[in-house]
Amino acid sequence: MRKCLLMLAPVVLAAAPAAARTADATGTVLIDGTVAPRCLFTTPSATISLNEISLQGSDGNAGRLNTAAVNGRTATLVGWCNSAAAGMTVEAFPLINTAANATGFTNRVDYTAIATANAASGSDTSTVVGAGTPVGVGMFSGNVDVALSSASAPGNDLLVAGTYNGSVEVTLSPIFSPPS
Repeated sequence: MRKCLLMLAPVVLAAAPAAARTADATGTVLIDGTVAPRCLFTTPSATISLNEISLQGSDGNAGRLNTAAVNGRTATLVGWCNSAAAGMTVEAFPLINTAANATGFTNRVDYTAIATANAASGSDTSTVVGAGTPVGVGMFSGNVDVALSSASAPGNDLLVAGTYNGSVEVTLSPIFSPPS
């Protein structure tokens, strides 16, 4: 019986129809993602220590603002913006001494602040409330240099003794609309 089965096997295989050939099929998975436009300061603060800001001596200028103690002083922030449409504004707040002043004295020092990022410069003066005109800085990563200039005291009055505090706020915005 074994011989019969072995002899039938080639016949059965030969009689079976050939299997149909199938073509390969390829599917595709698309991958997408987004990155929101943003700006960030990686070094968000710095300090400019002016030390003594009044003129020394015994002449008629002693006790008045020493503009050289303010003008040309700088600080560096570090930041980035990932959008080609990024902008920057600068707002300067005067140096104020909270002590009361009297006739012939002042407790305020004004100045202009200039911030430079990606070769674009924005500025503001502390004599006017609010930020200066926005400027486009585009996509960048690096230093935002802040410099002080044009220091003045109202009426060129004598400065009241005490501590003076002010600040410069630099704002980076990922979407910039030029002023009209």
